[in-house]
Amino acid sequence: MKMHQIRLFSISTIFLVLLTASPHAAAQVDKQADKHGEFMGAMETVYPDWFKTSFMELEEDILEAKEAGKRLMLVFHQDGCPYCNAFVENNLAQKDIEETVRENFDVIEINMWGDREVTSVEGQEFTEKLFAERLGVQFTPTVLVFDESGQQTLRINGYYPPDKFRLALEYATNKAQQSQSFNEFIAERYKEPGNTPPFNPELQEHIDGDASSLAKLSRQDKPLLLLFEQSDCKNCKELTDNILLLDDTLELLAEYNVVRIDMWGRTEFEDLNGQTVTEREFARNLNVSYAPTLIFYASNEEQKKEVIRSEAWFKRFHTQSMLDYVLSGGWERQPSFQRYISARADEIRESGTDVDIFD
Repeated sequence: MKMHQIRLFSISTIFLVLLTASPHAAAQVDKQADKHGEFMGAMETVYPDWFKTSFMELEEDILEAKEAGKRLMLVFHQDGCPYCNAFVENNLAQKDIEETVRENFDVIEINMWGDREVTSVEGQEFTEKLFAERLGVQFTPTVLVFDESGQQTLRINGYYPPDKFRLALEYATNKAQQSQSFNEFIAERYKEPGNTPPFNPELQEHIDGDASSLAKLSRQDKPLLLLFEQSDCKNCKELTDNILLLDDTLELLAEYNVVRIDMWGRTEFEDLNGQTVTEREFARNLNVSYAPTLIFYASNEEQKKEVIRSEAWFKRFHTQSMLDYVLSGGWERQPSFQRYISARADEIRESGTDVDIFD
């Protein structure tokens, strides 16, 4: 061994000894080795003081609301949820929306992971988290409205921006559900045939077909994604021109058959059950009333199985998480989407990558 090699070896050895002997230095090395990505986007929310203070006996709450000429509204939320924050600070903070809600509803907040006792309309007792699980709450905020007889008349799975939330309130306050579904109520505002604008050409390359190709594509052994849109839709444009064109989103989309459908269109085609329907009828049959709506189907069964759907305003992290939830088979291992995305966020951070749940 040459002298300069011996000298280099000695210096390296001394350095390692000194580093090992220094707890602070060792801690610094461990910190670098175990560096986690940051967790961002969480927002704490202060719920309005005009929300009802309840003993969580829902039959009694419905009766009290009825006596006051109101209906019962439940708002499921969770700590740190940025969409819950938007519901309070973007929607309920607007004067007309607050006045409409306060005049027509008794509102009770329920923590989907909470331990308070809840007695359902049917008289069954649950903790908040078990009640949320029983009702299949997968997103927050989830808003449920009950009529005077205790029947659920409206359900919103996720955050509606103010303009769409106003329509939902109009539907619930005018008791329109007595004569039509929410989808039919929304359809009345779109009487003319759909005129869905063309995709960004870059995204069009990643779309496998339109409604006319649904039957053929659904028979292939790939997950299926139905993308429902409409014209003059700001949220549709945000999804198709931004979120879906991100490289990591396109990587996930490549594993799907993606079919684009005009939710108010009149084109006839063969649906998943072999029936001839128009796009508008297909959307109604699937209770699609929000644009854009994404419906995800698994590919490992003879009959396509709907796994989850996005029918509210979601940004990048939640959209990509839904794509991954179906593609990875996570839905079979973990029925709670919220638990799944929490674990997914931890896994991403452990790799040293930041996670922003409101990006």
